[in-house]
Amino acid sequence: MKVLSIVGARPQFIKCAPVSAALRRSCQEVLVHTGQHYDANMSDVFFRDLGIPAPDYHLGIGSGSQGEQTGRMLAAIEEVILKEEPDMVLVYGDTNSTLAGGLAAAKVHVPVAHVEAGLRSFDRAMPEEINRVLTDHLSALLFCPTDTAVQNLALEGIAGGVHLTGDVMVDALQRNRCLAAGCAPMPGLEEGGYYLATVHRASNTDQEGNLRSIMGAFAALDLPVVFPAHPRTRKYLAAYGIEVGANVQIIDPLPYLDMLHLLSHARAVLTDSGGVQKEAYILEVPCVTLRENTEWVETVEDGWNVLVGADRSKIIEETARAGGRIGRHSARFGDGHAAERIAAIITDYEP
Repeated sequence: MKVLSIVGARPQFIKCAPVSAALRRSCQEVLVHTGQHYDANMSDVFFRDLGIPAPDYHLGIGSGSQGEQTGRMLAAIEEVILKEEPDMVLVYGDTNSTLAGGLAAAKVHVPVAHVEAGLRSFDRAMPEEINRVLTDHLSALLFCPTDTAVQNLALEGIAGGVHLTGDVMVDALQRNRCLAAGCAPMPGLEEGGYYLATVHRASNTDQEGNLRSIMGAFAALDLPVVFPAHPRTRKYLAAYGIEVGANVQIIDPLPYLDMLHLLSHARAVLTDSGGVQKEAYILEVPCVTLRENTEWVETVEDGWNVLVGADRSKIIEETARAGGRIGRHSARFGDGHAAERIAAIITDYEP
């Protein structure tokens, strides 16, 4: 079995690490990096720290509008598929790399396998939601992290090829938690004495009012805010002339292990990232989500996460409450063996 795996963004590198390791025990894997995240701090360092093999192809697509970026990826990935003639194309998550990989494979009649299938925020204004839905509807194998994801697919009439595997992010956390514990703390930060923040979604960064409201809320919080800033976020902070509060420490994006260390010791995390919401849940760190909806509804249902959007007052109020919030914890995201299940299903696949 020859599998063409497509990654392009930070969350996909994290998910790819355990799956690639499991897959290579029984399959030939060809790894394609689209270059969607091209900053060294958001790309190269993840391959190094997570032990991911060097990509066989680096497409170097870079940034661009939604249509431009997806279109360039589609053409480049199709070329690789035609050259390599894989038995299956494996895609992860909900980025433009995911959709481009799925579309390119489907159009030349190569089966698609989707890791993290079935997630829904039910907000079609999010590009990620469009990517998820379309990729699921053209996939032959759909690897669902939760029961909710399976149910979402059933409601859309998708039942064939659906597998409840658990979440590969649990696998990654279990593999790397001990390594992250050995990372040096940032100077001046005490355990539980700071908030961690990430903001990168277009609905927050590209809308000046939302970004001003969020940064205004950060400035009003009672503890230091450590803010690893995505390049697009930095760009818009400068473009809008937004000044950050004296308690907000903007730093470069962090390697995975350092980010995991910071997250595990934070009083709470404020984020618009789907992956960080889930990591916070698994690490039992309260989360304040800077969105009106989430694809990870389990984190809200179990009490570890609250949705506040970009509302300044809500952000301040819920962050103040977050420090004392303890939710329920369960194995809703799996047992840390999702990658092994995925590799076994792919290995045994027959069209």
